[in-house]
Amino acid sequence: MLRTISNAIAGLAVAGLLAVAGQPQAAKADVPESKDPIKLVIMGYSGDNIIMYIYGGLIEELGYSVEYTPADYLGQFAGLKAGDLHIGSPGWDTTAKAAMADAWDSGDVLNMGNMGIAVNEDWWYPLYVKEVCPGLPDWKALQEPDCAEALSVAETSPKGRFLSGPIEWGGHDAERVESLDLPFEVIHAGSDGALTAEFVASIKRKQPIVGWTWEPFWLPALYEGEFVEWPEYDDACYEDPSWGPNANMAFDCGRPRGHMWKSAWAGGESIWPKAYDVWRKFELNAKEMGDMVYKSDVDGVPTQEVAKQWIADNESRWKTWVE
Repeated sequence: MLRTISNAIAGLAVAGLLAVAGQPQAAKADVPESKDPIKLVIMGYSGDNIIMYIYGGLIEELGYSVEYTPADYLGQFAGLKAGDLHIGSPGWDTTAKAAMADAWDSGDVLNMGNMGIAVNEDWWYPLYVKEVCPGLPDWKALQEPDCAEALSVAETSPKGRFLSGPIEWGGHDAERVESLDLPFEVIHAGSDGALTAEFVASIKRKQPIVGWTWEPFWLPALYEGEFVEWPEYDDACYEDPSWGPNANMAFDCGRPRGHMWKSAWAGGESIWPKAYDVWRKFELNAKEMGDMVYKSDVDGVPTQEVAKQWIADNESRWKTWVE
């Protein structure tokens, strides 16, 4: 769910937190190099927003002006190319690989390195779904009419429902359904919160469901389940229709795996070099990322509060980034 925050409130809150902790002033005489605001992308996923609030809090402590700017996951790259956005929300190899490559190749967007977190996201089901689709995790089990019917809802019956993420997340689910001749319809959840709420409600009722989830994330860590096993991804799968089990269509494979990547508008490095240096050094690990998303999504702690707590607890980590 998109969670916006007042820049002024966020800056005061983070600065106050660090002051209480006795953090010495990190800014140097020539920082900030410009008072122009740095526009950080905020979008519809709590995990990415936590990352941006942590980074924003750190550079605000250096004296930079920050604007948290809403943008779509894939649409942000056009904004970064144009300079309308400055620091991108992390792009995942699983769904943004092509968009990131295009942006970096343009010369207008910088590849700022990976976040240090390996990622996976694809079709996932609770383990009890194998009772009605006994061939799982092999994707061919989904072709069986009885399996599809068991995974259907009123709006898709007799076809199964694949509960996908918000449409702006991409993912090529509809193309995969068509290329692998799956008797399914893709239904998009309105937000990450709606997607996970549907999963949890179905699991509590032991209702068969298959939908989009990802790692690192609390849902597949908390509940027993498996990812569907597809033909292994290759770049040719998305680019060459003759590749894969369907010789006439692309996208007949699983999604790519990889990492979270950091991006930034190339023109900003000469304006805010220190802030860009902090973004290059910025890293998190999968466990702490999963724990922070759980605090937000399950415990109900606002994303900005989760970010402030990470800053308070991890001075030894981030101090070297801002020096």
